[in-house]
Amino acid sequence: MKPARVLFALAIGAFGIGTTEFTPMGLLPVIAQGVDVSIPSAGMLITAYAIGVMVGAPIMTLLFSRFGKRAALMALMSIFTLGNLLSALSPDYYSLLASRLVTSLNHGAFFGLGAVVAASVVPKEKQASAVATMFMGLTIANIGGVPAATWVGQQVGWRMAFTGTAVLGLLAMAALWYALPKGERGSVPHVRKELAVIARPSVLLAMATTVLGAGAMFTLYTYVAPVLAELTGASDSFVTFGLVLIGVGFTLGNSLGGRLADWSLEGAAKIFLGVLALIMLLMPLVLGSHVGAAIALLVWGMFTFAVVPPLQMRVMTAAIEAPGLASSINVGAFNLGNAVGAALGGAVISLNLGYAAVPMAGGVLAAAGLLLVWLGGRNRATVALVAD
Repeated sequence: MKPARVLFALAIGAFGIGTTEFTPMGLLPVIAQGVDVSIPSAGMLITAYAIGVMVGAPIMTLLFSRFGKRAALMALMSIFTLGNLLSALSPDYYSLLASRLVTSLNHGAFFGLGAVVAASVVPKEKQASAVATMFMGLTIANIGGVPAATWVGQQVGWRMAFTGTAVLGLLAMAALWYALPKGERGSVPHVRKELAVIARPSVLLAMATTVLGAGAMFTLYTYVAPVLAELTGASDSFVTFGLVLIGVGFTLGNSLGGRLADWSLEGAAKIFLGVLALIMLLMPLVLGSHVGAAIALLVWGMFTFAVVPPLQMRVMTAAIEAPGLASSINVGAFNLGNAVGAALGGAVISLNLGYAAVPMAGGVLAAAGLLLVWLGGRNRATVALVAD
């Protein structure tokens, strides 16, 4: 089993999942018109997907962990492919809503089991970088897959966008079949034992940090278009350019995060959360110009996604006896953070606190995440001192 092949196959799957997760955001008006509903109703497609990720992560992980990793990951991508095909064929809004729920069920388990596989094919000192390589597919989707699917949806219809994404699922299945070894057997999960591991304070604290880190990201990311319009006076074309810069920052940050996390998980989490908090608190000062906004979005995107590899590895390390389940639930925690961040940003806007307060609110969440990392380190130090 060659590590490069395995990581490439996992990255293809991540690319497909990232594409299907974020494409509806750019096609909401088109989809709403196609199934004859309002844009807010079409927005429920995004909510349904997030709920499916959170609910599906532990259930699908426990269900498929009894199979070998090759069979499990291919089965999860078959659900992804089926869900996208059902979306493309949906005759009405409610069937489309149901198909998006089906599509989302694979998300958490794929990234969770995929992270375990990625970490298992490399030496211990390179595990965070290996996990980051898988997530690279997700970041590249924001640069290539999502814009391409959005363009296809705008030009020839949203159904073709979902059809194209289903093809990515087939490609991922083929890559996984080729890269992973045959004949590996899984094991029946000890549900109570694994849930007991997940319930440890150290694991829950690590997952709470994930929620805050993701929340910081989506406080701004959800409302980046109106923030740029209000504070920068950005045109639609500049907003599109800004989203590309954020995607580039995601990709650079993912690589940086993996490398620094190989050095120190705790150190990387503290550095990236601390810098992210500082950037978001100061961001309103530079958003008044297009040049300042462009630089800020690139740097913000980089440190936002640099947090992901250390946060994922911290949970896997804290729950070493149940890494697959913990990793999958942590992906659900990322999605919970997405919802928390979007709600916080929306509340800031609804309370008329000003668009400049949106990134600052995200900075507060990042600072809270930094505090949890610090508290977790103190608790471990106290436990170690008592043990001695």
